[in-house]
Amino acid sequence: MRVRVRLFARYREATGRERLELDLPEGGTVESAWSAVAARHPELAPYRPYTLFAVGHEYVTPEHRLSPDDELCLFPPVSGGAGADVYRVVEEPLSPDAIARAVDDPGAGGIVIFSGVVRNETGGRPVKFLEYEAHAPMAEAKMREIGEGIRARWPSVKRVAMLHRVGRLEIGEASVLIAVSAAHRQEAFEACRHAIDTLKRTVPVWKKEHFEDGEIWVGPQGG
Repeated sequence: MRVRVRLFARYREATGRERLELDLPEGGTVESAWSAVAARHPELAPYRPYTLFAVGHEYVTPEHRLSPDDELCLFPPVSGGAGADVYRVVEEPLSPDAIARAVDDPGAGGIVIFSGVVRNETGGRPVKFLEYEAHAPMAEAKMREIGEGIRARWPSVKRVAMLHRVGRLEIGEASVLIAVSAAHRQEAFEACRHAIDTLKRTVPVWKKEHFEDGEIWVGPQGG
């Protein structure tokens, strides 16, 4: 089946196209349409965690099944206000540049980004790779709760984004990204540190550490 895709704002500028046409299998989903677009235009791939989708005049989920001749709209991060905050569990590689753009705000005097990276050892044991698993709806709700707490505690915060990746991660890959923009750098630093410390203790994400001689599950924790 053929569907139409409409690109807005930075997506239109990045690709030089406002509209695309895709041929998808019958019953193809919004996610499969995004994958087809990103295959043609890989410069859009880092923005998948922030993208909103709509068919007609209604927002839809990535699992939404498309029909022939649907027009799928791809919306990049919107600017301004708490509604632009991002809280997502994703499978895609994480991009510090993309999350910095997601929290950019004209009133921000500082943007702080925390990137949690897979290291090659734990307690002296060499790590081969990690696997992350999450209860995504609860994890995203908890991250949003952390963000709301940040806004209440640091009123100068402009925008917040928290992303946690799941699946298999290799050494050196980022498992979590947190970005905070604020009017003043001190608030941005403090809010970002509070976010990662609270996320580690409370958000339902588990990791399995794979060693040469075994493996172990680790749940939400401090540190």
